Amino acid sequence: MDLDDLHIFRSVVREGGVTRAASLLHRVPSNVTTRIKQLEERLGVTLFRRQGRSLTLTEAGRTLLGHAEKLLQMADLAEQEMRSGIVRGVLRLGSLESAAGARLPPILSAFHAQHPNVTIELQTGTTRALLRQLDRFEVEAAFVSEPFEKGSLSALPAFDEELVLITAKGGPAIREAVELRGRTLVAFPHGCSYRQRLIEWLAEGGTSPDRVLEMSSYHAIVACVAAGTGAAIVPAEVLDQAVLSTAVERHLLPPHLRVNRTHLVWSGEASASLQALMGLLPSAAASEEAIG
Repeated sequence: MDLDDLHIFRSVVREGGVTRAASLLHRVPSNVTTRIKQLEERLGVTLFRRQGRSLTLTEAGRTLLGHAEKLLQMADLAEQEMRSGIVRGVLRLGSLESAAGARLPPILSAFHAQHPNVTIELQTGTTRALLRQLDRFEVEAAFVSEPFEKGSLSALPAFDEELVLITAKGGPAIREAVELRGRTLVAFPHGCSYRQRLIEWLAEGGTSPDRVLEMSSYHAIVACVAAGTGAAIVPAEVLDQAVLSTAVERHLLPPHLRVNRTHLVWSGEASASLQALMGLLPSAAASEEAIG
């Protein structure tokens, strides 16, 4: 429905007639009359009933007036917000569990302090699952880990993670992939980029996991490894915060696997809320320092 038509309709109601409404709108009366008739034809109803020299609203006219007031108020509010520069609304984000638990809390806290009128809805999942959610427009942006297929997405480096290999406490040092031959791999379900990196490392060493035990959280993964179930690859910062962090052995991974970058990815033009979040990422701060 055309907001201009609703504005003309409301003006006729408020001014009590076509002539006074036309003067207010800087239009000729015939133009106002034509627009009202076209609106009535489009809706299939009669909006006004003539009584002497005045116009009164029909039942359909009163119903439309209620909707018109709401719609025009919303349009005015939207224009005021756009002109004020205040960021509002809902920002739907996806994130790896590791980023959600260790990296995002201070960033989201700072964002909330600066933009209290924005509500953030956060969902966690594997990189593959998050990219599917992004493709289905279930989230506006997502924090995903390398490797991933960028395709037509826009991407911004967010932060780097140090990955470590963990095994049960008291076990031998692991320096090469072949030393994991026959062991169980404890990992997130298919679609986890860290799991993919570990399997690729094992393949480089000519081996593969004996079996994979899939878990849905890092707490469960660390607990299983501590109990002697198998080996896993986890971000060092996540491990530092885990309850059983001292109950496992840490092993350095090869340099090409040790550092893994997390990216913020999105499709199309970034909203004002998303742009505000980008400005709080460590990568944005580093860029500003480099420029300065």
